[in-house]
Amino acid sequence: MNTKCSDSATERETPLRHGTLLAGLGVVSFSFSFPATVWALDGFGPWSATGVRGVLAAVIALSALVATRAPLPARADWPALAVVAGGCGIGFPLLTTLALQTSSTAHSAVVIGVLPVATAAISAVLTRHHPSRLFWAAAGTGAATVIVFTLLQNRGQPTVADVYLFAALLVCAAGYAEGGRLSAHMPGWRVIAWGVVLAAPVNLVVSAVALPQEPVHLTVKALAGMAYIAGVSQFGAFVVWYQGMGLIGVPKASQLQLAQPLLTLVWSVLLLGEHLTPAAPMAAVIVLACIVVTQRARSS
Repeated sequence: MNTKCSDSATERETPLRHGTLLAGLGVVSFSFSFPATVWALDGFGPWSATGVRGVLAAVIALSALVATRAPLPARADWPALAVVAGGCGIGFPLLTTLALQTSSTAHSAVVIGVLPVATAAISAVLTRHHPSRLFWAAAGTGAATVIVFTLLQNRGQPTVADVYLFAALLVCAAGYAEGGRLSAHMPGWRVIAWGVVLAAPVNLVVSAVALPQEPVHLTVKALAGMAYIAGVSQFGAFVVWYQGMGLIGVPKASQLQLAQPLLTLVWSVLLLGEHLTPAAPMAAVIVLACIVVTQRARSS
C-alpha cells in the first residue's frame, strides 16, 4: 500500500519537475535577450530590428508547422493566440528595443523583473484560480525588491525608457498568461509558432517601412544578436517556456522569471562590460529566496 502511494506521488512529481526544468531553461534563454538586442542595435535601427526579428521568427515557426503538418488551432483559441501575437510577437520586442536605446541592459532587466507578478495576476483573472496568500506575499516581496533596485539606479526618477518597459511588461504578461493557458491543451511550441505567424504581417510592414529609413550595418555583433533574438528569444525560448507553464501552471512558472533580471545583470557585465552596482548581490539573495517560497507555496 505504501509502495503504491509512493509510486503515485512520484508520478505526480515527475511532470512538475519536468515542467520546472523546461520553464527554467526558458528563463535562462530569455535572460540573454537584452544583451543580444543591444548587439543587434549595433547594426540595425530599433524598428528594423523589431520587424526583421519577427519576420525571421515567423519563417522558422511556419517551417516547423508545415514540416510537422500541425493542424489549425480551434476557432476558440484564435483570440488568445492574437494576444500572444500582439504581446510577445510585436509589443514586447518593439517596446524593449526602444527602451534599450537610452537605458542600460542591467537597468532594463530589473524593471522587467516585475513581469512575473503581472503574469500571475492576469492569469488569476483569466482562470479564476487564486494562488495562496503565501504565494502572493513572496511574489510581492520579489517584485518590490526589483522596483526598489530600479529606483535606486535612477535616483528615484523614472525615465521615458521606464515607461516603454512598463508598457512592455504589461503586454508581455498578457501574452504569457494566455500562452500558458493555451499550453494546457496545445503543445507549447505550436502556441508560440502560431503567435509569431499571426504577428508576421505587422512585422513585414514594419520591416518594409523601417529598413529604407534606418541605416543597416551588418557587423558580426549585429548578425549574432539578430540571430539570437529571432531564433531563440522570439521562438525557441518560448517553446520550452510555454511547455513548462503548461505542466506546472502559469503562476508558479512566472515566478521563476524573478531570476531572469539577475541573470541578465551577469550577462550585461560579462558580455557588454556594464558596471554592476553593489546592491545587485543583495537583490539577488532576496529574489532567489522569493523564488524558493513561491515554488513551495500551494495554491488555495
